[in-house]
Amino acid sequence: MSSPSASPAAAGAPRHWWRELLLLALIYAAYDGSRLLVAGGLPRALRNGHALLSAEARLRLSPEHLLNTAFTRHAWLAVPADFAYASLHYLVTPLVLAWLWHRHRGRYRRARTWLGISTVLGLAGFTLLPTAPPRLLEASYGFTDSMRQHAAVGWWGAEASAPKGLGHLTNEFAAMPSLHVGWALWCGVLVWRCADRTAVRIAGLLYPVLIAVVVMGTANHYLLDAVAGCAVMGAGALLAGPALRLADRLRRGAGAGGRGAAAAAGTAPAPAAFVPAPAGPGDGAARPRGGAAPGAGADAPPASRPPVPAR
Repeated sequence: MSSPSASPAAAGAPRHWWRELLLLALIYAAYDGSRLLVAGGLPRALRNGHALLSAEARLRLSPEHLLNTAFTRHAWLAVPADFAYASLHYLVTPLVLAWLWHRHRGRYRRARTWLGISTVLGLAGFTLLPTAPPRLLEASYGFTDSMRQHAAVGWWGAEASAPKGLGHLTNEFAAMPSLHVGWALWCGVLVWRCADRTAVRIAGLLYPVLIAVVVMGTANHYLLDAVAGCAVMGAGALLAGPALRLADRLRRGAGAGGRGAAAAAGTAPAPAAFVPAPAGPGDGAARPRGGAAPGAGADAPPASRPPVPAR
């Protein structure tokens, strides 16, 4: 996509790919396992969904109904959107991370930190504000679950975008904020910043727009979910710099502490041997006539002279 912008030895750049892969796996596991943190069940999630729709109605913003109706009526729109919703979230994000690792190592650490902080903020949103997506609202709200409608053509089941039989392992109330949109925005911004080819950069800008349309058309998210997803990515971008500076200070402090301990253990000077102090004038030592006292502003004591005989 472009030429490397920084060498792997760039300051602060991670060097162990397997650690980054493990970190990415933990992020995905936390995202999918957030269902374990949700309290209140479906009734609470439905109330929050109703509240979001009411807020959008007051703002005269409700594109979910228009998009979902179009997707429901036209399979040529719904089926590709269903595949996009079920897969791109798990493919494009790690692809962009891998591209940054290999081609833009100097940007990787900040980008990864930005993604991680934003995801943690999103998980906090899932926990504090569990929200039923439009597809789980009562039929009177007029939404159709396009993934359930076309479950026969994909690997997902009727419960969620997870593979058939595994829908119970996903958090179906993780609507607010939309990390599908948030992660797509992260990908788009980085591709726009780092890619050299104009076509690739434009594709990066269009990707989060496409995902926003997909998540609303498939009745998986509200418009305000998409806005909140962008907001948590903005917050993550602002917090990434301070988080990295704090991590660097802690690392330097730990390194200095380790070096100090090593010095105390292995390089402390041995105690000096006891040497008796030279006798001073008060101790009866003869002082050469006209000579300076030893050590009193001279580089070396003057040579001693024979005593002058008394007259």
